[in-house]
Amino acid sequence: MGSSDMWAGAGSALASLFVLFSMAKSQVKVTLWFNKIAGYFNPYIQITIPEYGAQRFKRSDFFVAIEAYLSDTCAQGARKLKADLGSDRSKPQAAVDDDQEIVDTFHGATLWWYAYKEMPSHNIISYNPGDDERRFYRVTFHRRFRDFVLGEYVPYVLNKGRAVTVQNRQRRLFTNNTSGSWSSYGQKAFWSHVEFKHPAKFETLAMDPTEKQSIIDDLVAFKDGEDYYKKIGKPWKRGYLLFGPPGTGKSTMIAAIANFLDYDVYDLELTAVNNNTELRKLFIEITGKSIIVIEDIDCSVDLVGKRKVAKAHKSGSGCEGAMDKMLPKEANKDDKEGAKMTLSGMLNVIDGLWSACGGERIIIFTTNNKGKLDPALIRRGRMDKHIEMSYCRYEAFKLLASNYLDITDHNLFEQFGEIQQLLEEIDMSPADVAETLMPMSRNKRDAGVCLADLVVALRNAKEDDEAAKMKEKAKATEKEEISMEE
Repeated sequence: MGSSDMWAGAGSALASLFVLFSMAKSQVKVTLWFNKIAGYFNPYIQITIPEYGAQRFKRSDFFVAIEAYLSDTCAQGARKLKADLGSDRSKPQAAVDDDQEIVDTFHGATLWWYAYKEMPSHNIISYNPGDDERRFYRVTFHRRFRDFVLGEYVPYVLNKGRAVTVQNRQRRLFTNNTSGSWSSYGQKAFWSHVEFKHPAKFETLAMDPTEKQSIIDDLVAFKDGEDYYKKIGKPWKRGYLLFGPPGTGKSTMIAAIANFLDYDVYDLELTAVNNNTELRKLFIEITGKSIIVIEDIDCSVDLVGKRKVAKAHKSGSGCEGAMDKMLPKEANKDDKEGAKMTLSGMLNVIDGLWSACGGERIIIFTTNNKGKLDPALIRRGRMDKHIEMSYCRYEAFKLLASNYLDITDHNLFEQFGEIQQLLEEIDMSPADVAETLMPMSRNKRDAGVCLADLVVALRNAKEDDEAAKMKEKAKATEKEEISMEE
């Protein structure tokens, strides 16, 4: 082929591309002109809300709120419904199905909602939500209501839909998956969940009534404090440290808080987290209205390293030595590009820049030994409220007796007045007291028999405690005598 033929072919191709570009441009102009002309004759405006918006892998909050609003407010006018079990799992919960028109009226304005979906024009294999089919809501209204719909109706639908979603949702208990099972396609890869059905509540929680009320007041202030947190410039989160010996009700307290606030629970297993990067990814996927729990944090992973004790340099200002004292040991080491999880990484997600990713969260640490935790981890501002879960005392015992034996008779309590004295002298956990009071444990039905058994158990515990003290005293005396002879 000659050079002239080659250049002729290239020119022909360019001319074809120019013609196609001109046609496409003209088509766009024609469409714009058509829409403009139609606007003069059609007085109605449409707003379309897709299921997946800017956050590609997450359903639009606006779409979910509309779905809840229409199902709650306009379901009676729909001819096609879809049903699932509601939050109590005992009766069906109806929702508006796709491909139909739903009419809504709001302060004199009539609005027409359409729920529909579009299938792709060709067969595709996709792992991304929304690529295989696209669902939309479209609302149509007269243009004279434009400002009213955008300024009042749409915010009303959004707020009402969110409230319905919270009311109908089934609370869940999450646990984190190992990073080997992760993918890049949303929360399901990072967390697995089951229904949260724990029955604990503050009314049945055995602890000092004054302390219990203080916790309830603190939770109410937090839940209603969104505007306050914005005002003072802090992320909307709060930290609780539950500490005390085993059996004192730390896990029960967490369940009671979740039921009181109606929050989901994320049980974070640190041994399944390899490094700081994975920890941040897990925290990003946690939704609002959630409790993040790390139980037995002193035993989970090595986040309790001792702080370096470094002497300030004799020459100079001594600032380097002071900084060594202030920083955790892990902060002075290279993180090896995220090769491990460090104390500084944990501090960053609970109280650093990453802590502001998501709102209305409570972070709870539990430990049997508060003294083993690094002070930086539990200081005020990170763990805002320290709650000691103590041994069972008389006020807690009376609540347990009421819960387990259905007794509030003071005369019956007076018959076993020794219990009050023994509980002040003996450290017995609420779990041990409850096990003694539980009638089903020994086929007991009589409250007096249960209380008598508790007296025996407390006496035995007191004798064991006194014997242990005598033994320790004898050992100390023996060591002292050996030391004097030497």
